Amino acid sequence: MVDTNKLTSVARDVLLAPVYLYQGRKIKRDTVRLPEPHGERHGVIELPQAKDEVSTRDAKTFNLMVVGDSAAAGVGSQTQQEALVGKLIPILEQNKAIQANFARLNWSLQATTGHTSFDILRRLYVLPAPEQSIDVMLLSVGVNDTTSNVSVHKWQQQIEDIINIAQRKFGVRELVFLSLPPMAQMPAIPAPLNNFVGAKASALDGILQQVCAAHAGVTYMATDFTRMLEEHANGSAIDINVMFASDGFHPSSLMYGYWAQQIVETIIQLLDSIQILDSSTTEFER
Repeated sequence: MVDTNKLTSVARDVLLAPVYLYQGRKIKRDTVRLPEPHGERHGVIELPQAKDEVSTRDAKTFNLMVVGDSAAAGVGSQTQQEALVGKLIPILEQNKAIQANFARLNWSLQATTGHTSFDILRRLYVLPAPEQSIDVMLLSVGVNDTTSNVSVHKWQQQIEDIINIAQRKFGVRELVFLSLPPMAQMPAIPAPLNNFVGAKASALDGILQQVCAAHAGVTYMATDFTRMLEEHANGSAIDINVMFASDGFHPSSLMYGYWAQQIVETIIQLLDSIQILDSSTTEFER
């Protein structure tokens, strides 16, 4: 049976192709290029529990690595303190579950503007294997695959390869892929191009969900952007633009804060599946 909706969508995209091309070129020409924020990209934090109740011999380290594209790098903020990692680390540091199970937090950021799934895969190949296994790796990927029109097949294969190397080389216990953002709502992308880009992003996001579901130790985190708006609005009307940086494309520091809170909630939910009773300081099998 012919899928008339799909045929209609394809026909519409063919007719609008010149408009998409014009709008895409205009965005590329006119959009402000925001730099990556300055600041630390790695660190070790002694948690309160480590000083008060856990001996040095028995102390365990929570190893966190954040990998990905410009969103992971924090583009849209002036400093890393205002970016995703800068918002994330203090929440983790103050979390009671983290304090109860770990003596210290060892974190690192490996992210670059413009990186696609292929670039991230290549980066993971180049990075040296860590001395300790990574408890949680957060991965932000997909926006640049969307804008560079990576095929669904290539996207799926590269996500599979990322999972493979993350678990094999980095000993990742829990790999968390962050969902693609609602690109159709980005202020920088005008209609009708926003709907075309949004549909492409949704297709890649759907594949990402399927791949994650097929692998043990891999989680797809559906970022709740509606919740962000509701929490910030607190019952009042709100302009969605406040959630985006000045380029209308990247998250604002405000959005990074809400995003970090949801990420921590996901990490805490995964703590039970991380073998926190095993030594976090022993070298894993490579």
